[in-house]
Amino acid sequence: MDVTHLHLVLTHFPIVGTILGAGLLIYGLLIKNSAVQKAAYLIFIFMSLLTIPVFNSGEGAEETVEHLAGISERNIHQHEESAEIAIWWMAVLGVMSFIGMFLKSGGRVFKVMAYVLLILSLVTSSFFIWVGNEGGKIRHTEITSSSNGIPNMVNPNSASHDEDD
Repeated sequence: MDVTHLHLVLTHFPIVGTILGAGLLIYGLLIKNSAVQKAAYLIFIFMSLLTIPVFNSGEGAEETVEHLAGISERNIHQHEESAEIAIWWMAVLGVMSFIGMFLKSGGRVFKVMAYVLLILSLVTSSFFIWVGNEGGKIRHTEITSSSNGIPNMVNPNSASHDEDD
């Protein structure tokens, strides 16, 4: 497995994992169960750690695809820029979740932290969805192949394939 394959395999985890963690945290808040909330914190910590090799493998993946026909340097740059923002949000989520693991369950600070982490997880998920969408534009022309953003399913050859759209 090369660095590009590693990047593509791991890249979905921060997106899906953070969304699942947010869902679990919401469930834990609804049933008022601190163990479930802490399970969500563990997911956030794991996702933040997993984001490191995803981010670090991005440069190698770029080097693999940047010279291929049909690859837009602009799309690569936008993906890279969005990833640089998202990784900071993930780092904050991971650190705050780590702190949350050591707070006394049931206390006021623990409750406030749960809501702070919920907001952070939703923001972080949004940023990672953005990153994933930008990454998809690099090789998935079906998401950038028409001016209105809807792929032409009747005649796919009629869509514009201009890299600068």
